[in-house]
Amino acid sequence: MRDSLRNRFRVDPEMDSLPPHALLSIVRIPDTVAQSPWWLIARRFFYALILLFATAGIAYWDRAGYSGLYTFVDATYYAAVSLSTTGYGDIAPISQHARLINILVITPMRIVFLILLVGTTLSVLTEESRKTLQLRRWRKHLRNHTIVVGYGTKGRSAIAALLADGVSPSQIVVIDVDRDMLDHASAQGLVTVQGSATRSDVLKLAGVTRARAVVVAPNQDDAAVLITLSVREIAPSATIVASVRESDNSHLLRQSGADSVVVSSETAGRLMGLATVTPSVTEMMEDLLSPDEGFSIAERLVVEEEVGANPRVLEDVVLGVVRSGELYRIDAAEAEAIEPGDRILYVRSNTGPEEILS
Repeated sequence: MRDSLRNRFRVDPEMDSLPPHALLSIVRIPDTVAQSPWWLIARRFFYALILLFATAGIAYWDRAGYSGLYTFVDATYYAAVSLSTTGYGDIAPISQHARLINILVITPMRIVFLILLVGTTLSVLTEESRKTLQLRRWRKHLRNHTIVVGYGTKGRSAIAALLADGVSPSQIVVIDVDRDMLDHASAQGLVTVQGSATRSDVLKLAGVTRARAVVVAPNQDDAAVLITLSVREIAPSATIVASVRESDNSHLLRQSGADSVVVSSETAGRLMGLATVTPSVTEMMEDLLSPDEGFSIAERLVVEEEVGANPRVLEDVVLGVVRSGELYRIDAAEAEAIEPGDRILYVRSNTGPEEILS
């Protein structure tokens, strides 16, 4: 099974070894403030007008040193043809004073004016250089982030839960092949990588070797299996949470290295079945799964005063105890007493004062 999947999706890794400037169309890091191109053009045009009238004012002030310059219109005309390097020659500086001003003042202004005329090209070059440096710095400092493979319904919901739980958008990297989907993700302030996560070089480009967790949520179960297998081989210590449509494929994901497997079709089916019998239960479940309103399920480290106590007597509504990476439900014998280093799963109210999670 693994070999057939590998042969189907295998591509020689090479993308992660490309220099940063070659990755600008693949990796996008959102800017904190986006400026309209029309505003940039208007600002350059305004600067050009300032230079034009400043040059005209200087020429008009020293009009006695020019041949053929009598009015401010003549000065503006001279400034336009001079700054644009057209130079018809009908108006020219004749005095030493006027020529000195042309050398020291008007010539530098002419250079600046020409730079403004080609400002769009220079801006593109500058923008690419800035993004290249930004991408190089991002790849160097990226640590303990979360990678979400697939920006479909499941991927977007997972990201919404992460953001509601306090994870910074800069610590989430989205991988998808659909450019339109990545545009939406980038608009949310997320770092995006365009490519198939079945390729190891795309995963490495997203920093999977330094990732804290990877959420695998593609549209096809076979792709989820291969992605999980590739992630586990490249990043043995990363936490992998994978989603499949059919429960028959869940064991393949676990064999491939997934730490948690969510069967989307069965979960949705159970909620639909509950809604027909006990709608209030479904409403409460949806409330618990919505981290930004009502109640939600959270995890925290126990405090010193809680060690030795039964989790049932705590002020929080405890659902289970996590000990050495193993989850014990509240009714399990292992959860009778809290031990140092335990973490508890509890129901947190999102409408009350904000709690600080360890």
